[in-house]
Amino acid sequence: MKQLFFLISVILLQATLLPAQKIVQIANAAAGGFSSNRLERIDNAMNEWVQKEWMNGAVAMIVHDGKIVYHKAAGYNDLASKTPLQKDGIFRIASQTKAITSVAIMMLFEEGKLLLDDPISKYIPTFNKQVVLDKFNTADTTYTSVPSKKDITIRDLLTHTSGIGYAQIGSKEANAIYAKNNITSGLGVINSTLLDAMTRLGKLPLMHQPGEKFTYGLNTDLLGCLVEIISGSTLNDFFTSRIFQPLGMKDTYFFIPQEKAARLVNLYKEDSLGHLQKSIGSLLNGPTVMNYPLLKSSYYSGGAGLSSTIYDYAVFLQMLLNNGKYNGKQLLSRNSIRLMTMNQIGDLSLGVDKFGLGFQVETERGSARSPAREGTFSWGGAFATSYWVDPKEKIVMLFYRQLQGSTHGDVVEKFRQLTYQAIVD
Repeated sequence: MKQLFFLISVILLQATLLPAQKIVQIANAAAGGFSSNRLERIDNAMNEWVQKEWMNGAVAMIVHDGKIVYHKAAGYNDLASKTPLQKDGIFRIASQTKAITSVAIMMLFEEGKLLLDDPISKYIPTFNKQVVLDKFNTADTTYTSVPSKKDITIRDLLTHTSGIGYAQIGSKEANAIYAKNNITSGLGVINSTLLDAMTRLGKLPLMHQPGEKFTYGLNTDLLGCLVEIISGSTLNDFFTSRIFQPLGMKDTYFFIPQEKAARLVNLYKEDSLGHLQKSIGSLLNGPTVMNYPLLKSSYYSGGAGLSSTIYDYAVFLQMLLNNGKYNGKQLLSRNSIRLMTMNQIGDLSLGVDKFGLGFQVETERGSARSPAREGTFSWGGAFATSYWVDPKEKIVMLFYRQLQGSTHGDVVEKFRQLTYQAIVD
């Protein structure tokens, strides 16, 4: 009898330690290890931020060990008509696209289709014998260059250490050189393809020697191009068949279909007096228009092109937290997840944290400055969407707004703090 009791106890213990395979809604927060009273502080904070006009609205979600303990919307999708923001709104997630493209690259890596230290010139010849920017003339955007010390690699792209800058939102040198050669941030491009743009990019100078700095740039757009070249599919088709459909992500798109167009969340910005106004016209210092997710194109930006719901993206993050598995589907191995979420930039500076293969990674120093545990990985998007995954606490956190610039960016860290203080398990 004692042996039977011991065996049952072991089986139950193992069951509690298994990663959740699918996120599920639960009846109350206490069942998920959170205090309902403490979670109300998030309600109060979000409503206060709306009242103070720090944001028009937001959707937040917290998943603990596969259980949704918080999923609420606050504020308005339209301030003028006081139309409430809905939980299933589709948000422009911009640079949150990067994590999905990084997963696609790692899937091809696992299939033996590429190596992380492959030179990009192996796939796109214009990246052979690149040069590095030396001197730049602001007056006429001319420059001098020196030879690159080494070829940039797939690993350099995943870690943003290649020396490739960002168009429109990068340094003055990158902005000018890329604009002159019709290289954009990747949003709202109509009469071009990703391969066309990346082929032109290969002919342009790097902003620094590969591997010597962390420079956030068009690296992941280039990775998306590699996915297309190596797989023989468009990035859209690869994402849909290999990631979105297996995970059940039914509301994530490069270009939102007409029947769901009304769910695209309105984008706001602050005027000169700090009041919120609905965004019209161009975005990101360039020709991109606010309704770009509704404009069909064959240009799929692996660095910024997707729009999604907070639930869909939570499913994607839960897959990562589950070591690559979700609802019985194994997208990546646990060792690939380990590679993606560990320091891959060595001693290069990224504040107190580091960068993996597609994610910012919380260090011991970083954890000493915030509630997040060491090993938490995260990123966000240019239009005020953010996410964190804390493997030690088994938590996925997402906080979505739609703002083009904001003087109240600290609400993101306040949301994260409000999440951690509500844990009572």
